[in-house]
Amino acid sequence: MIMTDRDAIVNPVKSRKIPRIGPVAVMVATRIDLDCLCDQFNVGQDDFHRLFVSRFYRPKPFQESFSLIGPFIGAPYAVMLLETLIAWGARKVIFLGWCGAILQDVKIGDIVLPTSAVIDEGTSKHYDSADDGQSTPSTSVTTRIRQELEKTQSDFHTGAVWTTDALYRETQTKVETYQKMGILAVEMEISALFSVAQFRGIDLGAILVVSDELSSFKWQPGFKDERFKQGRKTACAIVERFIRNQPQLV
Repeated sequence: MIMTDRDAIVNPVKSRKIPRIGPVAVMVATRIDLDCLCDQFNVGQDDFHRLFVSRFYRPKPFQESFSLIGPFIGAPYAVMLLETLIAWGARKVIFLGWCGAILQDVKIGDIVLPTSAVIDEGTSKHYDSADDGQSTPSTSVTTRIRQELEKTQSDFHTGAVWTTDALYRETQTKVETYQKMGILAVEMEISALFSVAQFRGIDLGAILVVSDELSSFKWQPGFKDERFKQGRKTACAIVERFIRNQPQLV
């Protein structure tokens, strides 16, 4: 059940000019992965509606039931998009993004399936965030992503991630703290997206690709690494399988 927030002065709305989007949406953080999914669903990369400063696609033949949105960065803006998609009719959302590895055994190109997120961003607190400082995804969406990963025999990590607003304040002290907690990786949107999904009563899960490593306390970027490119291809393929295997979209 979608929560109506009568206390808020400004609410997302759906005008008559807004296209029907259906119940399922994919939020893609990066332009390169958005382009990849457009190719996989035979969508012209220039065939989009503008939503804030992002692109909104309705792939055929799913345009009445499934949409793609991106790119974006950071919790506040990601939540603006999610709130809008919910107002337009989205009820099941999958987020595709990148992350930085924190644990030693999480490497560039690996797939991460988040089962919770440490809230170190400022947006979640406005959505009745959990007392334990973490937010969680939809069990049903996370289970479906896991099933697709297992069907394709893809290696992946499951566990908690850390969401931060401050890219340049990922300090050694913080990384050491989260390593002791078994946190897999760090990124900038997921805890807020989980918080909003819980608050609004919709289903949302996530899949991440490790783009860089912080576990040695020295930044190791992997954006040009072949392992990362392969990990991205795998993640995009899993998202495509997730969509095409949705019973209501067939």
